[in-house]
Order: sequence, then structure tokens, then C-alpha cells
Amino acid sequence: MQTENRFFDDLAKFINGAAGTLAGMGREAEAAARERTKEWIGGLDFVSRDEFDAVKAMAAAARDEGDALKARVAALEAALAASATAEPAPRKTKK
Repeated sequence: MQTENRFFDDLAKFINGAAGTLAGMGREAEAAARERTKEWIGGLDFVSRDEFDAVKAMAAAARDEGDALKARVAALEAALAASATAEPAPRKTKK
């Protein structure tokens, strides 16, 4: 035979309600902490992966262009040095 004890039923309902409330508060606290963290990190000077990769690609292209320009200057300097050491062509004089 089962006895009905209203006190234990009410206590169980109260504990279940408190547990649900605490779980909801925990979820809200986690969401708020997550949002604050996003705001804090967003305020820092971080760049996204896409921006980083774009700048990295531009730097590589600029480096390649710089190397090509160095090679071109070296070739022009070599040609200038070769023409300076060669005998100058005789000048035509007016009569």
C-alpha cells in the first residue's frame, strides 16, 4: 500500500524546478560569456584568415617582382659596363 505524502511530492517538484532554473541560468551565463569574449576579441587587432592569406599572396608577388627588377637592373648594369669598356666608335667630323 502506497501512502501519499504531499510534502515529498512538493519537495520533488521544487527540486526539479530549481534544477531546471539553474540549468537555464548556466546556459544564459555561458552565452553571455561567449558574447563578451567575441566582443573582446573583436576589439583586438586580429585579422581573419582570408585577409592574412591575401596579404601573404601580395607580399609573395611583390617579392617576385622585386627579384625580377633586381635581375633587370643587373643585366642593364652589365650591358652598361660592357659598352663603357668597349672602344668608342670614331666620331665623324664636319668639314
